[in-house]
Amino acid sequence: MIPLALVAVACGVTAVAVAGATSYRHLRGAIEPLHQDGEPTRAAIEATRPFAARSRVRLVVRHAVLAAGWLTVALYGLGLAAAGALAR
Repeated sequence: MIPLALVAVACGVTAVAVAGATSYRHLRGAIEPLHQDGEPTRAAIEATRPFAARSRVRLVVRHAVLAAGWLTVALYGLGLAAAGALAR
């Protein structure tokens, strides 16, 4: 029979790995629109819109919120792994 502490450590490490990688991917997606200039005509049209209504701003915010959410899952997995290690 597998001890519960070992299961907690394994689940925690898995959560940290998966959530950390997903958070990194979303963070890269958030930074990418800021790093490219884009098409000049579209940039001129976007500049006339209010700041919160611009598609790049919405995309950056969406990816940043998703990255923070996955980072929270990774931190939970880290806590789970630490609790499982202490319970051994």
